[in-house]
Amino acid sequence: MNTAIREPYGEVLARLGTAQKGAARGAPAYSRFVNRRIGRYLAAAAYRAGLSPNAVTGVSALFTFSGIALLIALPPSWGQGAAVTVLLVLGYAWDSADGQVARLTGLGSPAGEWLDHAVDAVKVVTLPLALAVGLAVHDTAAPAWLLVPLVSAITSSVLFFAMILTEQLRRAHGVQSQAPTGGRFPWLRSVLVLPTDYGVLCWTFLLLGAPTAFLWVYAAITACTTAFLGLALVKWFREVRDL
Repeated sequence: MNTAIREPYGEVLARLGTAQKGAARGAPAYSRFVNRRIGRYLAAAAYRAGLSPNAVTGVSALFTFSGIALLIALPPSWGQGAAVTVLLVLGYAWDSADGQVARLTGLGSPAGEWLDHAVDAVKVVTLPLALAVGLAVHDTAAPAWLLVPLVSAITSSVLFFAMILTEQLRRAHGVQSQAPTGGRFPWLRSVLVLPTDYGVLCWTFLLLGAPTAFLWVYAAITACTTAFLGLALVKWFREVRDL
C-alpha cells in the first residue's frame, strides 16, 4: 500500500477489533492487555496513512534501535531513562501494529513474518549488550554488574528462539497456541509471568537515573526470566516430543 486510505479512523479501529489474532497461550499481561491495544490504535493510523506491514516493522525498528543507541551514547540519568523508555515502549507498540495491519489489509506474507522475527531477534540481543556497553563506557557500575546484562542477552536469545521454533512446530502439526478461555481466572497466568514481559522491561529503564535501583530491578527481572526459561524449555521439549 502506498496511498492514504480515506476510511474513517473509527471504522478502521472497529474492523481491527474483529480481525485480531488470538493471544498466545499464557502471554504476559502487559503484552496481551496493554501493548496489543496500543498497537491497535497505531495500526489503524498506519492503515489510513497507507503504510505497508513491512513499513510498520521499519517504524518499530527505528524507535527501538534509537532507544538502544541512547543506552551507549548517553550516561545514565533521569532524562536518558525517560527517552529510552519512550522509544522502547513505542517500538514495542509498533511491533504489535505490523501484524494487525497485515491482517487488516490481507498483505501478510512469509517474508513479512520473517522480517518481523528477524528484527525481534536482533532487538533481544542488542538491548542487553548495549546496556552492558553503556554501563562500562560511562563507568556506572562495578564490573561484576556487567554479568547481569550478559546473562540477560543469553536468556533472551534462547527464549526467543525456542519460543518461535516451538510455535512453528505446533503450526506444522496443526496445534493451536491460543489463550485458554476457561477457568475462573483465565488472566491469572498472564499476570504471574509479568516479570518476563518485554514491555515491563521497557518501563524499568525509567529508573536509569538511580543506577543502583535500576540494576537490582533489572537483575530480578533477569533472574525471573532465566528461571522461566528453564521451566519452559522442559515443557516445550515434552510438548514437541509428543507432537
